[in-house]
Amino acid sequence: MAATQAETAGPEADPGEIHLLWLNAGLSCDGDSVALTNATQPSVEEIALGALPGLPPIQVHWPLIDFECGPQGGADDFLEWFHRAARGELGTFLLVIEGSIPNENINGDGYWAAFGNDPATGQPRTTNEWIDMLAPHATGIVAAGTCATYGGIHAMEGNPTGAMGLPDYLGWDWTSRAGLPIVCVPGCPTHPDNLAETLVYLLYQATGQAPMIPLDDALRPTWLFGQTVHEGCDRAGYYEQGQFATEYGTPECIVKLGCWGPVVRCNVPKRGWTNGVGGCPNVGGICIGCTMPGFPDKFMPFMDEPPGSKVSTAASGAYGKLVRGLRGLTENTLDHEPSWRHAGRELTTGHIPHWRA
Repeated sequence: MAATQAETAGPEADPGEIHLLWLNAGLSCDGDSVALTNATQPSVEEIALGALPGLPPIQVHWPLIDFECGPQGGADDFLEWFHRAARGELGTFLLVIEGSIPNENINGDGYWAAFGNDPATGQPRTTNEWIDMLAPHATGIVAAGTCATYGGIHAMEGNPTGAMGLPDYLGWDWTSRAGLPIVCVPGCPTHPDNLAETLVYLLYQATGQAPMIPLDDALRPTWLFGQTVHEGCDRAGYYEQGQFATEYGTPECIVKLGCWGPVVRCNVPKRGWTNGVGGCPNVGGICIGCTMPGFPDKFMPFMDEPPGSKVSTAASGAYGKLVRGLRGLTENTLDHEPSWRHAGRELTTGHIPHWRA
């Protein structure tokens, strides 16, 4: 049976909508997509359905939840939105990249990663080709997760793919047609609320409701990655007092077990993971530095005490004992009520009645 006109015409773009194209064709486990489904501040549903005040109409083209699109050639062809964006026909759209970017210049006779087929040749279209076609037309680009931001696990020393992060591929000074730099939201996986919050910020910025997104030198949003794990960790006080865990399951600072928290920029201990609950040090897990550009090579071997901490913990252990003693003395005085709180006929609070003046 011949296809109807609706089945062959392809999707129509509403000029008032902002499209969010999610390209999860890099080297990845899709963990960042899975993580985003746990977002609560805001949630995926609030973003997709425009439930937040001032949020523009959004079309989300994300393989994980795109329930409106059908198979290739259908009435609403999923890949056709990407083809239209590559041809410059989509208008305003944000591009989300998930997974590290392989170097297709060294792929031999095959390819490292691809997404759909080239309509002209029927051959797989590589991730590199998609980025090259989509980036010039994107209003903004978000690198989701450490693989997309800095290369992550796939970019370790000795890897055969030449994998890298999006800033390495496009250039660290790259800007979109709207003047936006690449926005990196690292994490292995990325924190669900960090990514959702960043997407919402960029949607507001794209509609003129927010200023230029503030980023640090590693292109991370400063309000999310401006502090270290240590600065937001419930165990930080134990570090100051020279109290360090020697085994898992105790409440003391876990830096001697391999935690890199004092030097890693991440807000997970303060924010929790889902609805404020969980997060690596909060549940007794060491920080392995997954939000940092040097991950994983510069943080290995995991579970060994970081070299720099040997000096700092030795110093903390020395003065921490004195600090604990002094605080103990002060605490002892504060743990008792003042002497004037008692029953009797005499007022001993030091109050001077005004009629006696």
